[in-house]
Amino acid sequence: MRVAGIGFRHAATLTSLYDALVRAGQCDAIATSHLKANARIIQDLAQQLGLPLLGVDVRDITTPTRSPHVLRLYHTGSVSEAAALAALAPGGRIVVGRMTSSDHMATAAIAQGDLL
Repeated sequence: MRVAGIGFRHAATLTSLYDALVRAGQCDAIATSHLKANARIIQDLAQQLGLPLLGVDVRDITTPTRSPHVLRLYHTGSVSEAAALAALAPGGRIVVGRMTSSDHMATAAIAQGDLL
């Protein structure tokens, strides 16, 4: 299974999320931090694409990308990469690293493996 992890700023639009996801590629499910999973924008994205939305704990997950700002706020280097990994069973791996939307308001990464 390919899971797209999505990270986004408060001011992101649906277009921002979609742009980041298109840059990352095909997926079977969408995951984001459990702190953002109830945001209308991410729910709308999942609904429009007909994909399941998974809210996951991203804290303390090691990611290829390490943003100091994200590390301070979420205790992980990349919300998108951590969300993609957290949705999968151990052994899941990042196959597309963090991609950023053209407006820099959203990120997406793809991990592949078995769903939890």
